[in-house]
Amino acid sequence: MDITQIREQFPFLKEKVNGHDLIYLDNAASSQKPDRVIRRISRFLESEYANVHRGIHLLSERATDAYEDARRELAAFLNAPSPEEIIFTRGTTESVNLVANTWGRQHVKAGDTILLTEMEHHSNLLPWQHLAREVGAIIEYVPVLENGAALDLEAAKTLLAKRPKLFAFVHVPNTLGLENPVQELCWIAAKSGVTTFIDAAQSVGHQTINVQELGCDFLACSSHKMCGPSGIGALWGRKELLSAMPPFLYGGEMVDRAFYDKPAIFREPPARFEAGTPPILEAAGWAEALRFLKAVGLTEIQQHSIALANQAAEGLRSIEGLRIFGPEVRQSGIVAFSLEGVHAHDVAFFANERGLALRAGHHCAQPLMRKLGSPASSRASFYLYNTEEEVQAMIGILKETVAFFRG
Repeated sequence: MDITQIREQFPFLKEKVNGHDLIYLDNAASSQKPDRVIRRISRFLESEYANVHRGIHLLSERATDAYEDARRELAAFLNAPSPEEIIFTRGTTESVNLVANTWGRQHVKAGDTILLTEMEHHSNLLPWQHLAREVGAIIEYVPVLENGAALDLEAAKTLLAKRPKLFAFVHVPNTLGLENPVQELCWIAAKSGVTTFIDAAQSVGHQTINVQELGCDFLACSSHKMCGPSGIGALWGRKELLSAMPPFLYGGEMVDRAFYDKPAIFREPPARFEAGTPPILEAAGWAEALRFLKAVGLTEIQQHSIALANQAAEGLRSIEGLRIFGPEVRQSGIVAFSLEGVHAHDVAFFANERGLALRAGHHCAQPLMRKLGSPASSRASFYLYNTEEEVQAMIGILKETVAFFRG
């Protein structure tokens, strides 16, 4: 990777904070956008915008082409067997809710078990808890090992052998700097006939993802964490599963025939799950982000982010009273930590005054952080435009933080 050439493509790097260069290490929450994505969105608004599909005029045809091009781009990006298996949603959260309220209500009954892990983001926790309460199902959790170092794989095998109805789990958690062995987990689940759902919000766009190799049944991701615009994400699902699922939302575009006096006939996926006017502009921007990431190289992006995270973790270990969550060696570009005697929000505020953007809080993983004994932590998350110099600057700022608050 030519990091200098990459950084030149991101306008946000020109920003200053209190006279300091901006160091953006909040990529696990949302990534920044390169020039070409910004220009693509602008160009779409200038000369291609209209509503999609049923219009037969020029602009509608251009907009439809752009929208469906994004579906094809994402299908290729995930190595999905067919673009028709890609459902556009507002993001990973809506994708989880879609499956919970369609496939889930079809298949999960009273007394059935839904299996999750203790490291799930609220987006992959609350929808399943709600479904379980509604239908009388049971939720069990695969535990994490001490300090969140890894998922307890032996416990996962034991729980999957009990044949839960569904196993929904995160690929790369947003707190622990690890990567779950998703291919192995899907293989174990498949042997027991368990349907699998992967939350890939932190992995798609950060490494190569091949849904056919993973062997999952559903996978969800979001554009805004991978250099694309917010407001759009996707659900990938096996065609046979999607075709058997009822609609999630009802309205225009998703219906083939509607009547006054009998039930409507709904379109085949993906249209069945994309009621109303979809995120057309966002899809055009996301397609450009996908092309950009492929041009840079996903393997290179992953290696770069992990290398920076390991350098950061090594430097942070020199700070007395600082605890890093997750494995000793980073497996993703995420480093979450707590400073003894200093609240995470104070750390983030002090850092911001010096141009460093960190995330502070429970990171939408309250049960996990509570189990780890730290209801709030600070988090640095790295991506393709971050540098070793920024890592060293972060370590210096955090040492200043400790000196200020501890006197």
